[in-house]
Amino acid sequence: MAGTTSTTLDLGPQALIVARLAEAVREEQLDAPTPCPEYAVRNLLGHLVGLARAFRDAGRKDLGPTTDTDPGSSLPDVTPDWRTELPTLLTELAEAWRDPAAWTGETRAGGVDLPGEIAGLVATNELVIHGWDLARATGQTYAPDPAALQTSHDFLAPAAGDPDSSEIFGPPVPVPDEAPLLDRTIGLSGRDPSWAAKA
Repeated sequence: MAGTTSTTLDLGPQALIVARLAEAVREEQLDAPTPCPEYAVRNLLGHLVGLARAFRDAGRKDLGPTTDTDPGSSLPDVTPDWRTELPTLLTELAEAWRDPAAWTGETRAGGVDLPGEIAGLVATNELVIHGWDLARATGQTYAPDPAALQTSHDFLAPAAGDPDSSEIFGPPVPVPDEAPLLDRTIGLSGRDPSWAAKA
């Protein structure tokens, strides 16, 4: 799978969906729980800021502190200017991955060296899955970009039976084969598609 892609995916539509979800988050929702047990909404938003910056720089091959940091090394949080910072970073992320060169060669994200193609797939998956997390945590409807959703599913599916992958995504949650693609993808990520914020 690595380094052989002849096509690239436009991350712009999915990045815009995540930006719009974030824009609709109310201040009183920042401490609400999310499908990520260790994250409140504020931590999830902080994680999105960090990953958008890291994968923007990974796409640019601008390696340094932003691409070297393990995202699990500390609990992320929002900054005072996150409402302007996050959409800007998401736009820059999408722009970086519109360059076909981003999908070739080697790069780094989260302190891990990996082929550009794989980094692009990871970035796509992060936007799709965390978009769902944010929508569910804040009671918003969620319709991910169809191409990004299919890419996320195809990225997660091969790892479903790999014990090592559960350390990253959590054990897959069984979902019926006839369930919508979004539910099946969320299940592959180790999340329960029926998770909902408590009223």
